Amino acid sequence: MKITDILKEREVTVSLELFPPKPGAGLGNIKKVVQGCAELKPSFMSVTCGAGGGGSQNTLDVVKEVQHVNDVTAIAHLVAMGLGRDEISKMLNDLKAQGISNIMALRGDLPQGVTENTGYYRYASDLIEEIHKNGDFCVGGACYPEVHPESDTLHQDLENLKIKVDAGCQFLTTQMFFDNNILYNYMYRLLKKGIDVPVVAGIMPVTNSKQIERIFKLSGAPVPPRFKAIVDRFSDNPKAMRQAGISYATEQIIDLIANGINNIHIYTMNKPQNAKSIMDNLSEIFM
Repeated sequence: MKITDILKEREVTVSLELFPPKPGAGLGNIKKVVQGCAELKPSFMSVTCGAGGGGSQNTLDVVKEVQHVNDVTAIAHLVAMGLGRDEISKMLNDLKAQGISNIMALRGDLPQGVTENTGYYRYASDLIEEIHKNGDFCVGGACYPEVHPESDTLHQDLENLKIKVDAGCQFLTTQMFFDNNILYNYMYRLLKKGIDVPVVAGIMPVTNSKQIERIFKLSGAPVPPRFKAIVDRFSDNPKAMRQAGISYATEQIIDLIANGINNIHIYTMNKPQNAKSIMDNLSEIFM
């Protein structure tokens, strides 16, 4: 089933994101992770891909595990960074052969010390156009409520996002954010720019102190005072930090749905138990 159809049919959707094992690693543990997430009955599940397409075979293997073994609609991440046309073509053919019709098309993060993408497809919009030429795929893309780290201004970021949508991006998933008011303002700006594809709100439950620095570096998200207070108070107490992080994510989601943002994406970090805790808290809301 295509993601756009799922987003249209269901009043509230909750999806989960996984990452595959590193190249060369086995799939034993990830199979348990996939099963644990599938038991939560998400609307769909996405599987990331390593930088430069690294681990694309593992991405495909996990996507097959999601869709064919656990019967949950799957999205495969596909990155343009550092890959040639033949490599992308092979990946698309592999996905078609496995009946995978949903792709998250990304440029990919620039490796440290690299200032521009040297792959055949320089931008996500280039990759999106190529995907549509090679099959009947439903294609999603990423967006940044806090502004993409490489964009000088929000205006520039929205201009680039409009190019991506015009190229055929059919839905957007946000980078993680921790202040809902930033998303609400961003949604208004999207509509003003003529970007009216469905937007799925990405929520990251921060459950341990080791995640914190890396998360804020990747997302560029400022730390809301309320969240900072939680981290300062509980980061040295793992059980309390997990409980507080789950509660914060739960409250974010309740507020989002109450304000009409009905499509929620949980960055699980391969921890089904965290997603389960959130979904248990919201069992009636997610019905």
